[in-house]
Amino acid sequence: MKKFFKEFRDFAIGGNLIDLAVGVIIGGAFNAIISSLVKDIFVPVLGLIFGNPNGLEGMEYNGITYGNFLTAVITFILTAFCLFVFIKAINSAKEALKKKEAKPEEPAAPAGPTTEELLGEIKDLLAKMAK
Repeated sequence: MKKFFKEFRDFAIGGNLIDLAVGVIIGGAFNAIISSLVKDIFVPVLGLIFGNPNGLEGMEYNGITYGNFLTAVITFILTAFCLFVFIKAINSAKEALKKKEAKPEEPAAPAGPTTEELLGEIKDLLAKMAK
């Protein structure tokens, strides 16, 4: 049980929980922006296109109100698209940073003489010394 609490403490302090909390807060604010964009800009324009001055809200067919559903679908699609673009930009920035931080490989040291070459040199030196 002690190990469990230690793992939880490491998780909470390690940044994962804080990252998650920041993500939820930013996501909530981002959702408010996208919802406003859809409700205040796109829906009225689509309402004019479809001939409903109130936007998509209240649009129905045989008692089935589909206007609010269309608004929710548009909100979802725009939110998903914006998050995709945002995450793609973050991933590109991370990769660029990794490339920048990566140390260039050091050139390989020049190859020295082989054992056979060294033994040949020693043999030649010994032969000169013997003369």
